[in-house]
Amino acid sequence: MPNLEDARLMSQVAAGDQGAVEALYDRFGGLVFRIARQLLPTSAEAEDAVQEVFLRLWKTADRFDPERAKLVTWVILLSRRHVIDRLRRKSSRPKTVVAPEDAIPGEAPSATKLERDEAGAGLRRAVATLPQLQRVVIEKAYFHGFTLREISVQMDLPLGTVKSALSRGLGRLRDRVDPGDIAESAAS
Repeated sequence: MPNLEDARLMSQVAAGDQGAVEALYDRFGGLVFRIARQLLPTSAEAEDAVQEVFLRLWKTADRFDPERAKLVTWVILLSRRHVIDRLRRKSSRPKTVVAPEDAIPGEAPSATKLERDEAGAGLRRAVATLPQLQRVVIEKAYFHGFTLREISVQMDLPLGTVKSALSRGLGRLRDRVDPGDIAESAAS
């Protein structure tokens, strides 16, 4: 019977019944907020995500099929997918670099900054010596933040091929790069 009630509720939501939308929010608002809050850094972002999720639930209510899943499962999956998409969009934006407050224009950077830059340059030189596929996969994954699945789609290659190229490339880098350089470069 709960699946029948869920189907009725979602058909009312799809029809634009304000009371049904309120009932849906009353029933799942806390759950969606908890999911968003677990993955997003601030409560404000989680609250925004909850609004976006419920807007999406309202727009896609006619797609709910009680034969395929319980309503709670559908809400959870839609919520997680939305929050993860939001995180990916946020991480793909260029990051703004802000100079430290105590930096003086024209002043030479500190020795530790120079050391990190040299270590990073050494790591990039080592990556440049890799075979093309391994180099491109490592650059996309580590320097540009793409997932292996995204790289697979971008390069029109099977996911297994991308994973193998990454693994072989990282193995070669381990043999060529001083571990201290990698740690210093990662710290920058």
